[in-house]
Amino acid sequence: MGTVTIGVSIAVPEPHGSRLQQLRAGFGDAAAHGIPTHVTLLPPTEVDEGDLPAIETHLSEVAATGRPFPMRLSGTGTFRPLSPVVFVQIVEGAEACTWLQKQVRDVSGPVARELQFPYHPHVTVAHGIEEAAMDRAFEELADYEARWPCTGFALYEQGADGVWRKLREFPFGSLVVPPQPGRADRGSVTAH
Repeated sequence: MGTVTIGVSIAVPEPHGSRLQQLRAGFGDAAAHGIPTHVTLLPPTEVDEGDLPAIETHLSEVAATGRPFPMRLSGTGTFRPLSPVVFVQIVEGAEACTWLQKQVRDVSGPVARELQFPYHPHVTVAHGIEEAAMDRAFEELADYEARWPCTGFALYEQGADGVWRKLREFPFGSLVVPPQPGRADRGSVTAH
């Protein structure tokens, strides 16, 4: 057995996912059609193929302790000049995403790893393209809004063709999205 490159993410559901993917391609990002629109929980990570069963068990355990939460996207942000990325901001659900990614990368688990940059949940809409196109993405999506109940996450594998394909979904242990009156980012997935 060899190695495979995996990632763990929350898919942006339809119709939002396809729309953002098409916009990303329209800005000139050649990778757009090979990367489903998502919020990263574990960035691309090379693992031994034989470790996949243990990774899936770990992810099942993480999902079992979580519960659904409201997710809302609004407006744009950028990591420039540090990294050539324009993204749609997560204005509700960021705290829950941060908790989840810590559980996925926990030092006791099979995919423990350090991150190149501090974790900042987001939805990439332009990466590594010319500056004028990055500016256009930032401006054109400044008023973008989307919301949905996040009910789980998925494990993906990057193929030799560079395309990311879903291997398995991991629904949260509870299927009830808690009401969120008042506070914008209250719906964390902490286990109780």
